Amino acid sequence: MTNSKAENRNSILPFFETDSSALRERVRLWVEQEIASRDRVDGDLEQRAIARVRRLGAGGFLKYAVPEEFGGMRNTVQARDLCIVREELARGDALTDTLAGNREQKKLILPVIARGDCIAAFAITEPGAGSDVASLQTRAVRRGNEFCLTGTKSFISNAGVADCYVVFASTEPEKKSKGISAFLIEAKTPGLVVKEKTELLSPHPIGVIEFADCVVGEDALLGREGKGLQIAFATLDLLRCSVGAAAVGLAQRALDEAVQYSETRRQFGRPIAEFQGIEFKLAEMATELEASRLLVYQAAWAHDCAGDDTKRKSSMAKFYATEAAQRIVDQALQIHGGNGLIAGSIMERLYRDVRALRIYEGTSEIQKLIIARSLLKKS
Repeated sequence: MTNSKAENRNSILPFFETDSSALRERVRLWVEQEIASRDRVDGDLEQRAIARVRRLGAGGFLKYAVPEEFGGMRNTVQARDLCIVREELARGDALTDTLAGNREQKKLILPVIARGDCIAAFAITEPGAGSDVASLQTRAVRRGNEFCLTGTKSFISNAGVADCYVVFASTEPEKKSKGISAFLIEAKTPGLVVKEKTELLSPHPIGVIEFADCVVGEDALLGREGKGLQIAFATLDLLRCSVGAAAVGLAQRALDEAVQYSETRRQFGRPIAEFQGIEFKLAEMATELEASRLLVYQAAWAHDCAGDDTKRKSSMAKFYATEAAQRIVDQALQIHGGNGLIAGSIMERLYRDVRALRIYEGTSEIQKLIIARSLLKKS
């Protein structure tokens, strides 16, 4: 997996802290020891996912997802750290690819997340409300000091393996987007049911959860009532640049594989790397990859510095990096020819893994809308 020709990528980026190179190398070493050598086997997807989270926690990498006072690595969560970790994890395996609330809620949940002893899930998408999150139909009706939730959430990552869910529901439907609230709900809460598992192109624990008169206390409310979408959008701004980082990781692996294969595969008496057609493909792939990496870490840097254009930069990074990764993986498979189509091969896996990135956390089309509207507001 290691590419001996790979440069120190941090050296070309002005956005990193001094310890970023060490973090990247530590994650990469962990991936090679913990994933490449142990996980290339079939098995129960949910059990593999849970075991992976436990090992990530034991390795100290989940600490980058929580603040220092709750067991994390820094005073505040840094997007750059998350992007480095996610890029290297995705480069190894896409399966390895957190929380707003009051202080008591954070004290309760964040330390166990940092240790890998708790898996969280983000439950916002519904069968009839994907990109249009303001139209979600899950209801949370107040009953004194409690809320009763009813509704269905679909395409929920970690459904069935999560220990807790951040759930978005309408507490005041007449206010539409301003009437949506967020709740932290334990998986074992009566009325929360994993209705079905969803099988995707690429293995990932995902499914449908249903709330059937699911009653939670007022202390489950995250932030203030009616401010749920603010929490959701702030979370998505962070997640989108990290999705871009995952795309960079997959694309880097595809480029590494394409370079190695083209140097060893011989046709007409010489390596195919000596043919101009292959050289042009590699050059285009490498250029798109580097542009993607720069956009991703610029967005992460803007997030960490609380820049006023964080949303636009995150959308640009997510849009370009995921679309570019699709093209890079496709060209890498083309270079492999028929060998890239063999089930179980690295290229076959990358080809399946990369496709979902253009859809979740906001489709490419939604990112274009965000970018365009941010420009039009300033014109």
